[in-house]
Amino acid sequence: MATPVEQFRDLLDVEPPERTVLVRDSDEPAPLMRLLEGAFAGQPVDIEMDTTVDGEPQVLVVEAGDIVARSSLDALMDAFLLVNSDSYRTGMAGIDTQQAPDVLTALADTKFRMRGFPASNKEKLLLIVLSRYIEQTALDDDAGTLRTSFQRLSRLNDERGTRAVYERLADSNVDTHVYGMPTDGTLPNLTVHDGQTPAYRDSWFVVHTGTDSPAALLCLQTDENEWDGLWTFDRERVDAIESVAATL
Repeated sequence: MATPVEQFRDLLDVEPPERTVLVRDSDEPAPLMRLLEGAFAGQPVDIEMDTTVDGEPQVLVVEAGDIVARSSLDALMDAFLLVNSDSYRTGMAGIDTQQAPDVLTALADTKFRMRGFPASNKEKLLLIVLSRYIEQTALDDDAGTLRTSFQRLSRLNDERGTRAVYERLADSNVDTHVYGMPTDGTLPNLTVHDGQTPAYRDSWFVVHTGTDSPAALLCLQTDENEWDGLWTFDRERVDAIESVAATL
């Protein structure tokens, strides 16, 4: 029988659709384009620039010739391009202001290979943004089950922003389960699963099921500070990730 890590790896083995992130701005914002291109360097997403249009600068996701999502350039800058992961960990702004633009959620069902700081300032941040998005979805629904792996449960104590999110989840109607290697001290009203197996050490997931807005992020650590990961809103794929997580 396949191990949980092997099952997770199979769920990451997807054939991504051909997508392009298109920035429309009459003035080419060279520094921002460098940030965007750097964040998606080596990923299965093309980055293009269109300076022939007027109006508010926008970012589009184009798939098979169709626009499937659009966000203002300001929204993408505020949520991703001009912030760092510490703003999410410390929670200075609060989860309610940490919105994931549509152009990021629209990149679902694509496997990304991400590196953390200092190898990259933005790659892992993309995964953190989507993690917060799924947690916010669970809070908004105030229902269903949320399963989250932290690799190390100590993050619930060490990262103020993360702890604030899970304090709110603990006080909500969301059945919240947290997974990771053991630590002293956790939050009340959370179901804690701890262990030392590779599934606990190497997986990072945030899975929300049981409502009309299923969502999941799944990542596997492949090397020091490197992950393969995707996010999905496809109910069948979300349920498959949840079924593996529930066995840990």
